Amino acid sequence: MRVEYREEPCKSALNPVKGMGFKWSLNPYMGCVHRCTFCYVRHFEQRSDRPFDDRYGTSIRVKTNVAEVLRKELGRASWQYEHVAIGAATDPYQPAEGRYKLTRACLEALRDASNPFSIITRGPMIVRDLDVLVEAARRTSVSVTFSVPTVDEDVWKRTEPSTAHPRQRLKAVKALVDAGVNARVGMAPILPGISDRPDQLREVVRAARKAGATGVWANLLFLKPGTREHFLEHLAEDWPEQVPLYEELYAGKSYLGADVMKPVRTEVSRLAREYEIGDRRAIPLSPPPEPEQLSLSL
Repeated sequence: MRVEYREEPCKSALNPVKGMGFKWSLNPYMGCVHRCTFCYVRHFEQRSDRPFDDRYGTSIRVKTNVAEVLRKELGRASWQYEHVAIGAATDPYQPAEGRYKLTRACLEALRDASNPFSIITRGPMIVRDLDVLVEAARRTSVSVTFSVPTVDEDVWKRTEPSTAHPRQRLKAVKALVDAGVNARVGMAPILPGISDRPDQLREVVRAARKAGATGVWANLLFLKPGTREHFLEHLAEDWPEQVPLYEELYAGKSYLGADVMKPVRTEVSRLAREYEIGDRRAIPLSPPPEPEQLSLSL
């Protein structure tokens, strides 16, 4: 696959977010070469009248000045040092980061400002920046989530064609945890009828436990317009026998009901308890406590 990299400066680095568990996001790149068939960003691409099919991921915008802009935004008197989520709309550790190092530069800016942040990625390249992550975690709240929906070889190859092997991601989790960084595993998205068998779920949780993940959570596939068309097209090629199930499960809706969602999440939670997954870092990195304010008695 030939990829075009467009070096374009940005006017803003921090993006306000509504309806999520965080208020601000940061994406050093726009577009992603991973080409995951289930990528929810395809929905936003379609809504913006941009390619959401197999052309998505062939043109990557590189925000060449993003770190400089971020430093200015973090330095504003109005900035409240709120949590920043990195990688909500692209993988900050996709291959381009090896050349441009924009994610690393942004981490350095957040570290210098002692601003809390989290990262979600499928890229083991993050271990390159372990020094910055360790320094930042000593100053503020830092967490990393590695997306590992499955360790099933066949499912991985068909649905995440350009991503690092799940086992490589888990090695990165171990490297981060061993260094004291809070790193967990996100099993998302789990695919009904494809990656939701009990033995498949168990294998991921067992692997997360072996890697020392501080936590594990799960979510099932949701199919909004743009993502739906692309995913179902590939489903018909890879698992044609599953097409009727998906047409039934997602008939007239993008999200699965609790009757389908809850049993899977419950099973993952049960497995997490069975394998005693939790924060077992030998030396957990955390910022120093806030200084106590002295009050004068009158």
